[in-house]
Amino acid sequence: MTNVLNKIIKDKKESLNFIKKNHPIDLLERKISKLNFFLNFKQKIKDNNNISLISEIKKASPSEGVIVKDFNHLNIAKMYVENGATCLSVLTEEKYFLGKLDYIQDIKNKFKIPILAKDFFIDPYQVALSKSFGCDCILIIIAALNGKQADEIYSEAVKHNLSVIVEVHDQKEAEKALEYNKAIIGINNRNLKTLEVSINNTISIFEVVKSHAEPLVSESGIKNENDAKFIFDKTGIKNFLIGESLLKSDNPGDLMKRLKQINQ
Repeated sequence: MTNVLNKIIKDKKESLNFIKKNHPIDLLERKISKLNFFLNFKQKIKDNNNISLISEIKKASPSEGVIVKDFNHLNIAKMYVENGATCLSVLTEEKYFLGKLDYIQDIKNKFKIPILAKDFFIDPYQVALSKSFGCDCILIIIAALNGKQADEIYSEAVKHNLSVIVEVHDQKEAEKALEYNKAIIGINNRNLKTLEVSINNTISIFEVVKSHAEPLVSESGIKNENDAKFIFDKTGIKNFLIGESLLKSDNPGDLMKRLKQINQ
């Protein structure tokens, strides 16, 4: 299989060149200064003694194609909020996931809930860009960056008082993630190069990051409460980022309820 991640990163670089010309950094910072709906994403998870669900809003993905045909981001957000989501993850990558930054701003104008801008961050500029639409957290995918790039994006996020999820896929990336001692570490069960999924990835990587003082999140491939309970029983991880399983469910509210009861 073609390395999907490399293709996404290549296209992201091209689109960013265009965006930077039309949205200079000083305009973004002025826009940020006028917004008043920022929330503490990491603290919301830390304050939750129960299972935390980071419920994801996305229209499509490279592995599944279009997931939600009659896509309405506000309706999905409303359903998640009403069913007790701790935070939201909103896909903002446009070409492969059919996302938009506007979705974050729309949701934050209606609901008081912390939001992760789920995108491929390859340039510190994207931090201010995403925050200017209202995000509370950004994503650093170790597999997509060299060490210097990750450091620069992390520093920019800290400067902007944003939470950070540092996402890892293998043990070497997990060792690197430990350097970001204030970040949430997200363990992705999906291999971004092949798109194959195994929830056992969380179990093996947990051994590397179990001493991390900040929250750990298991991401991708969690189909139901049995998968989540398997991870919880093996690791104690109680934070889960779940998208496709909820979006495809005939009764996502009921699934969320069952997921939140796995530690009882």
